[in-house]
Amino acid sequence: MTDRAPRRQLATHRVDNQPPPPGDRDLFALDRPLQDTLAREAPDWVARRLRPLGAAVGSRAVQALGEEANRHPPELRPFDRYGRRLDEVRYHPAYHQLMHLAFDNGWHAVAWEEEGRGGHQAHVAALYLLTQAEPGFCCPVTMTHAATPALRQAPRVHDEWQARLLAWDYDERAVPAREKPATTLGMAMTEKQGGSDVRANSTRARLVGDGYRLTGHKWFCSAPMSDAFLTLALTEAGLGCFLVPRFTPDGERNAIELQRLKDKCGNRANASAEIEYREAWAEPIGEPGRGIATILEMVQQTRLDAATAPVGMMRQALVEAWDHVRQRQAFGKPLAEQPLMRRVVADLALETEAGLALVLRAARAFDSPDDERERLLARLLPTLGKYWHNKRAPGFMAEAMECLGGIGYVEESPLARLYREAPVNSIWEGSGNVICLDVLRVLQRHPACIEVLRDELAAARGLSADYDRAVAALVATLGRPAEALEAEARWLTQRLAQCIQASLLLRHAPNEVAETFCRSRLGEAVSPAYGVLPLDAPLDTLLARIES
Repeated sequence: MTDRAPRRQLATHRVDNQPPPPGDRDLFALDRPLQDTLAREAPDWVARRLRPLGAAVGSRAVQALGEEANRHPPELRPFDRYGRRLDEVRYHPAYHQLMHLAFDNGWHAVAWEEEGRGGHQAHVAALYLLTQAEPGFCCPVTMTHAATPALRQAPRVHDEWQARLLAWDYDERAVPAREKPATTLGMAMTEKQGGSDVRANSTRARLVGDGYRLTGHKWFCSAPMSDAFLTLALTEAGLGCFLVPRFTPDGERNAIELQRLKDKCGNRANASAEIEYREAWAEPIGEPGRGIATILEMVQQTRLDAATAPVGMMRQALVEAWDHVRQRQAFGKPLAEQPLMRRVVADLALETEAGLALVLRAARAFDSPDDERERLLARLLPTLGKYWHNKRAPGFMAEAMECLGGIGYVEESPLARLYREAPVNSIWEGSGNVICLDVLRVLQRHPACIEVLRDELAAARGLSADYDRAVAALVATLGRPAEALEAEARWLTQRLAQCIQASLLLRHAPNEVAETFCRSRLGEAVSPAYGVLPLDAPLDTLLARIES
């Protein structure tokens, strides 16, 4: 990296009408919707603590780390030079520096250190910012954060691991956890024959002396250099949850064999492996035979992060597009003054602000575990956000890429990377259909959720005619038996997410933002494409909110 400007005069022409290379950006100070939403949803300390992270993530140095971590993906080292098993993954130094940025500042731990006092809002907002450096490395941040509720099901194991899982430090070494000041934790749940249907898992657990021995495979194990993994295996009592450390209690490498690394569409900086347990040592977590219920304590946390990551990527893509169109001219004036371009970018800004409102509202519900109504919202809102934000993200990235034209399609811009990354959070932790069916299960098993949703939606009634009509139709549908809604589960999940977003914006965002969102998403002339806004949409106001 150099601070000297590149030469514009070339042998045959002069390079004009091209934006300069991006400089340092303060991603917190520039983000008015983030500041406004935190001021509403979170205690004051959250914004104060996030400010240095926003400056760091937006710096040229950290942005370069994200580029390098993707340009040099992790490599599998199954054996050492003498043929002994290592089962290690080697990462580029840029990846480790990004991990230090998150772990050395406690963003994996803040939800539990400040539980009930804004910790979940702080974690979600930090993940939103960290994603704008590089989404892939956020996977181990998320899983380490999310492990705590599951580990609480086994108090002795929780006490043994929790101090290292909450430590503000990052230690990349492949050594036993007891020799490290800080550890990370991953998850290995799905298998080839079942995928999301984990009840089809075939990995078996056999009780032997001081622990269990696991034999079987896992089709996806992300962040395979984690110090331990939560996993599922069959016992005599049924499917159980287990903690499988990388090293056994006697300090030997556990029999977790990395078969290969996945050659993924995106998510290049993060390793995902196929693994086999060859009599791997493990400890039980939670009640025997209730492994799914136990590991879902972790999944509920990771789903909120999977709803947040696409919003962070949307924000990064939006800023890149807006920065470009303000400095690039076409047909005699800046692209940012062209009517169609203004509508596209304004629509992208609307989508980002609505997504941010939903995930931070969900985070506030997570921080109110003693409030029954908030607890019900915490069960449902992450699921709605995970489904809808990830359905909107691929098209969003394509539109942002198109704002830059051809230069957006090459790997030198972050938009190609974001476009490849966009589908992953829709697939992880339950793909679209699984998520929609889970929404129906929640509504069926917890009818009180419907009443809480009605109250949340009723809070904005009367503020928009389009909103009122959409909510009336939605409430009528919610009144039908859940078992009769399976074929409409996608429509229902989408509409719930959009109406919750609209309710939040109507109550808390500027009127121009909320009304335009309702007219373009819930009105009578809704388009699936971005950039189709009402003719009288207040574009100046919408565009002014992109940057403070």
